[in-house]
Order: sequence, then C-alpha cells, then structure tokens
Amino acid sequence: MNRASISQNRTMDRRSFLRLSSAVVASTATRGSDNPTLDEAWYETSRRFAALRMGRIAYVDRGSGSRVALFLHGFPLNSFQWRGALERLSPYRRCIAPDLMGMGYSEISEDQELTPTAQVGMIASLLDSLKVSQVDVIANDAGGIIAQLLTAAYPERVRTLLLSNCDVDTNNPPSLFHPAVALAKRGLFAERYLMPQVKNKELARSVRGIGAQFTYPELLADSTIDMYFDPLVSSPTRMRQVDRFTDALGDNVLVPMREKLSRWKKPARMVWAMQDNFFGAEWADWLDKTLTGSRGVRRLEGANLFFPEEMPDVIAQEAHSLWTAKR
Repeated sequence: MNRASISQNRTMDRRSFLRLSSAVVASTATRGSDNPTLDEAWYETSRRFAALRMGRIAYVDRGSGSRVALFLHGFPLNSFQWRGALERLSPYRRCIAPDLMGMGYSEISEDQELTPTAQVGMIASLLDSLKVSQVDVIANDAGGIIAQLLTAAYPERVRTLLLSNCDVDTNNPPSLFHPAVALAKRGLFAERYLMPQVKNKELARSVRGIGAQFTYPELLADSTIDMYFDPLVSSPTRMRQVDRFTDALGDNVLVPMREKLSRWKKPARMVWAMQDNFFGAEWADWLDKTLTGSRGVRRLEGANLFFPEEMPDVIAQEAHSLWTAKR
C-alpha cells in the first residue's frame, strides 16, 4: 500500500471515529440500538463452532481485516452479551466473541476442566485455530479474569486491554459471590438459581435474579433471558458443568499474576460501573496503577455490572479511542 492510500485510510478512520464520538456524546448511556440488526435471529444463524481438543467451542465472528478484537463475556452470560458492541465495532476490527467452556452454546465433555486457567488455554487454542496471532481484548465480569490471565500468560498476544467491572487481585472472588460458590459446591447453583429464572421471567428481571446486575432490568426481554439460561439448564450434564464452572470461580487466581500484569506495558483502559456492588471502583484504580500502560479509568455513574450489553456506545467509543490513541 502506498503512502497516499495510507493517508486516505487514516483520514477515513478519523472521520469514522468522529462520527462515533458524536453519537456517544449525544447519548453516553444508550440502551442499545433502536433498530438493532444483531438480534437473536442473527446470533442463532451466525454462531460458529471451532473443533478444539476441549470440545466444540461456540463463537461469533463479524467484520474483517488483520486486526482482531476478542470479546470475553460475563457470568452466567455468553457472547450474546456483546451484540451491540459487535455491531458498532466490526467496521474497525474483525470481532470474535466466544462462549466460555461451561457457558452458552459451547459443547464440551462432562469431565473437561473449567478453571479460569483452562479457559485461557481454550482461548489460545481458538485463536490458533483461527490463525489469529494478536488481539485487542474487551472483557467484563468473569471474562475479566480470563483477560488478565491471558495477558499474563501470553503478553505478546494482547495488543490492548479494555476492562469493565470484573474480579481484580484480592477481590477474586468478591465476597458477594461466595453464596453462589457454596451452592455450586453442593451441586445446586443451576437448579436453585438459574432454573427458577427460566420458568419465571419476572423473577429473572427482579433483584432476586439476574436483573440485579443490570442498569435497566425492566428492558430485559424474555428472549434474552432464554438466550443466556436455556442452554445452561438444557440437560443434567450442562447443569453440572455450570456448577463446576461456578465452583472454579471461587479460587483466587489473580494475586499470583500481579508481577506479570505490572510488566505488561501496552495500552489499557478501565470503564467502571459505579452502581455495581461486586466490583468497587477501587479495583479499577488498582488496575490503573498496576497496568503501566493504563490510559485511566472512566466512571459511569448509575451504571451496573452488565452495562456493556446495555450501553454498547460507551464500549465502542472507549475501544476505538484506545485503538487509535498514539502509542
């Protein structure tokens, strides 16, 4: 590509970013597109599977180009969480969003290890299978654990890191998650927490269900709840895997990563929901101080844990700013 072409591409990229930024300024807390094209039907027909040694890993892949963004979802969600961000960011990156093992639509054997470390191994294998050498990582909640471990284990593979509310250092797991781990150890988390919400969507939207982690729980559609929970309770095997996944989140795996994370010097940015009770803003500040390439913390007043699904414009703006900032 000649210099004129490069200059033209950069100009187009700046113009695209200005349009994106203007949209976000107009509505920094949008609740998603008024007319989203990446809906349940798109997600069902676009889902792909990678045949890895761990099993058939479900993922969606949108956009094109040599630069790739990797989206890591929260618990107990799946890659459907990122549909709004994929819609907005796929013009700038090839966007890949997998379902973690034991979550979503990934199909694995009953005895497959489901620890965060095993999840990192799966992600590395998935990227290898897709011939992707380096990624811009965007993560939320439990996906943030995987993102930090991936950065520590494969620092050369992570180009940038955009983290929203997630486990950090000694807050892994947060104390409010301990009851879920206790239920899972008894093999009862899927049965007593997920199954009732599948049967009663109003319960799911309430403070006693997953709605407690959303900013606008009243906007959670029945079909969205089904998209997240139906595969997790589809069989006794899947329910046992959910319990094992939840149990594995009870072990602290991040404290040993402090030094490795501090040695990673590439660009990072934190976007933190201030209404979230699991992951306080002090942990965003911890990441800001520890990640030497940090570009700071953006605080979202009134937003809750799973805001990346509800406020995709915020994720799009922050990701694009991080990707285009001068190194």
